[in-house]
Amino acid sequence: MADVKVKQESADPVDIENRIRDLCQQFPHGITDQVIQNDMPHVAPQQRAMVINRLLSMGKLDLLRSASGLMYRMKDAQTANKMKGSDNQEKLVYQIIEDAGNKGIWSRDIRFKSNLPLTEINKILKNLESKKLIKAVKSVAASKKKVYMLYNIQPDRSVTGGAWYSDQDFESEFVEVLNQQCFKFLQSKAEAARESKQSPMVQRNSSFASSNEVWKFICELGISKVELSMEDIETILNTLIYDGKVEMTIIAAKEGTVGSVDGQLKLYRGVNPIIQPTGLVKTPCGVCPVFDDCHEGGEISPSNCIYMTEWLEF
Repeated sequence: MADVKVKQESADPVDIENRIRDLCQQFPHGITDQVIQNDMPHVAPQQRAMVINRLLSMGKLDLLRSASGLMYRMKDAQTANKMKGSDNQEKLVYQIIEDAGNKGIWSRDIRFKSNLPLTEINKILKNLESKKLIKAVKSVAASKKKVYMLYNIQPDRSVTGGAWYSDQDFESEFVEVLNQQCFKFLQSKAEAARESKQSPMVQRNSSFASSNEVWKFICELGISKVELSMEDIETILNTLIYDGKVEMTIIAAKEGTVGSVDGQLKLYRGVNPIIQPTGLVKTPCGVCPVFDDCHEGGEISPSNCIYMTEWLEF
């Protein structure tokens, strides 16, 4: 059977450009040359390449690398105007930073991906910062290092530390206040259940509260200067569970119930220990996971135990 050959014709470059724009809007993550070829089989490869190169040179199109090969993506109009006049090296660095998303990228990694000298990268980064195309953000993971990301992107929690960090400093007092207020709310919930004089099972069930209820209570108190999410409150509730002050149960929930995940809802309630823990349990040795391997003269020993030292100093 003979191969079917498609007759290639000359087309209007403006029509080709408009069609490429339409394809980029249909596939915002990018299109390959094969997608363009399949959409416009009658256009000669040379003419197609000429239009693509024109869009790239005008800064209207981004050239990306992916597992499937080269891809093209339409650039934001505002960014395209700011990048007008930038050389290829500056465009490359901007693209690398854009691909890093909201987690950012170290200058060392930019150097590795771009193969540009460090002095040139520093110059490009300062230029992009002055144009307000990118910004430098200090990471809690490394206090002396900065990551770069696009100017209008909100940094990931892994970079800023979320609500528990301010200027890279852990807000221990703020966390302690949240601990106290969350526990106070659950205690009041349990107390109200006991005073209802209902059956023990009803009292127990009504003493539970969802993380959404606790979150609403904390928001209404107005003790936080930053916006807290339910995930933040669940983190605090988890610390109370580890302290033995709160217990959690999971129940089936109707679809659409606030705070439920995959048809399951977490409920929390304050508890009082039946007996006070012994003095040994309060020491580091009482909860040490390597207690059995600890002995004098060994790699783990009481004399060089940092946890014991910190506990004694406290």
